[in-house]
Amino acid sequence: MHNAVIVSAARTAVGKAPKGSLRTMRPEEMAAAAIQSAVARAGIEPDLIEDVILGCAMPEAEQGMNVARIAALMADLPETVCGQTVNRFCSSGLQTVALAAQQIMAGMGEVILAGGMESMSRVPMSSNKFMANPKLAQEHPGVYIGMGL
Repeated sequence: MHNAVIVSAARTAVGKAPKGSLRTMRPEEMAAAAIQSAVARAGIEPDLIEDVILGCAMPEAEQGMNVARIAALMADLPETVCGQTVNRFCSSGLQTVALAAQQIMAGMGEVILAGGMESMSRVPMSSNKFMANPKLAQEHPGVYIGMGL
């Protein structure tokens, strides 16, 4: 069995929902910033990352449509990097770290980025609306289609 270790950690600033200073920042943009920071702190090449697993309690609106894959692309990770979004409500981010460790320990991966993301300002409980990121839709139009384009 392989050992799994955490080699880097990063997080965004904390705001006050729904009127805080981060209320206008889209959640996938915040996640992308944290991904970029974690990769830089780890000192690894982005193409070594095999999967990005992000937990999200409310995967809808701007944080829907496999937001882990969307955030990975927005963080300028290669298109070859997979992404999966996990919804376990309050324990979503913790679950992703466990899943990443299990994959590594089972020999199913070597470098997996895991964490959580959420914007309670932009996507309050039960908002049920989808809004594509305009920049990403133009650069990667297939990302919002379930199986790609």
